[in-house]
Amino acid sequence: MDRKLLDLLVCPTTRQPLSLLDASGLAKLNAAIAAGGIVRGDGSPQGSALAEALITRDRKTVYRVDDGIPVLLAEDAIATAQVEGMETP
Repeated sequence: MDRKLLDLLVCPTTRQPLSLLDASGLAKLNAAIAAGGIVRGDGSPQGSALAEALITRDRKTVYRVDDGIPVLLAEDAIATAQVEGMETP
């Protein structure tokens, strides 16, 4: 993802800055998705693994990135509380 774009992006709900989710966080999230226990903000299940994602500064919310395009919709956000060990760096 382009660094200049990343510097401009904020969470649409909390207005916190976003950063790329690191590899270990992405692996934890994808393992939880594969186990079938992850739901989005609108209550629908997240069925497919993420190739890239953004996370809020407080590490409570993740937004997926599809083909390099951030999907910053509150209804598509994933709460990290659903993933064990995700809320701490």
